[in-house]
Amino acid sequence: MPDSAFIIFIVFGFVWVAMGAIAIIALFKSEGQQIRFDKWGLLVTIPIIIPIVIVLLYQVIRPLI
Repeated sequence: MPDSAFIIFIVFGFVWVAMGAIAIIALFKSEGQQIRFDKWGLLVTIPIIIPIVIVLLYQVIRPLI
């Protein structure tokens, strides 16, 4: 059970990311703006998502090595 604290931390992080994404979408929709993702959105999103995915994959693969 030593990894249970880590699992709780990851779940808590995912909940906060989901709440943030929903808040941004709600903010844009309340102003009547159209939700769209162009190349600049990807330029900001990809450097944020890639390290998170790499760290999570490392944590999954580490016990198997």
